[in-house]
Amino acid sequence: MIIAFALRASAAYAHGVVGDYVFLEPLITEDPTPANELDILEPSWVKSSDANDYSIGFSGEKVLWIDENDMPIVSLAGGTAWHHVSPYQGSSQEGVENPEVALKYAFFYSLQHEFLLSTALIADLPVGNKDIRDQSHTSLGPEFLWEKGLGDLPNWPALKFLRPLGFQGDVGYLPALGGQTSHDLFADAVVEYSLPYLSNNVQDIGLKWPFRNLFVFSEFNYDQLIKGPSGQTFPTIMATPGIAYVSYHYELSIGTQFALNNASVSGNHATIIGLLDIFYDSFFPKWGNWTINRGPGQ
Repeated sequence: MIIAFALRASAAYAHGVVGDYVFLEPLITEDPTPANELDILEPSWVKSSDANDYSIGFSGEKVLWIDENDMPIVSLAGGTAWHHVSPYQGSSQEGVENPEVALKYAFFYSLQHEFLLSTALIADLPVGNKDIRDQSHTSLGPEFLWEKGLGDLPNWPALKFLRPLGFQGDVGYLPALGGQTSHDLFADAVVEYSLPYLSNNVQDIGLKWPFRNLFVFSEFNYDQLIKGPSGQTFPTIMATPGIAYVSYHYELSIGTQFALNNASVSGNHATIIGLLDIFYDSFFPKWGNWTINRGPGQ
């Protein structure tokens, strides 16, 4: 699937760059780096114990502020998804889930150590289809995000092949602002290995296109809905392994999910997740790179 849709691209990258490391856009985990991107296609299929859930998501993010090192610092993002839920008994339901908007701020980074910390304020708006949405009241809460590349490891024979490793993560808390109390607690982590970083920054082992542009990764996703002061639901803990093709203009990823605890098994018998992420500032550099403090890009 990746080979069929991928096009040849230059060795440069326009997304998620911290120092020499280019971080991928995860499938589930929130990307810590503010970026100009359009997730124009996020298809998924989830087979549970009582239904099939087919969905197509879409989202966008715009960088609003860039500092003196040309690092994106502030961005505004938003997105939603359309679902078609086909239960094994009863009629099907379809509609749009609650849209989500987020204001992201990268408050610390080290280019030398390929390290970035950011935070976000997330709002979940209850305007989706009532048969699909998971919350009937506005939710608002904070999220903390981080990412770290291992390119600062010594270039020793025994260690240098660990330098293409990268790590990303988030943790967030999203309580409802009214109605029945409902708090969503979530945390995610990504371990990724960058073959572009291996070829360009460690050792060229002769990889050709498209393998030279591939990332292999696995996410670990935790989510738990807490209702009321006296009780809570069981946590959902999943592993999400996948592979991604990342070029100068776009990222194409595909993955699956596996339940890591008994409470997650009934809700996830089989899953396929995809992502087509367009870095629109590479196509339209003038308005795509516009920011509040600098105006139009070059």
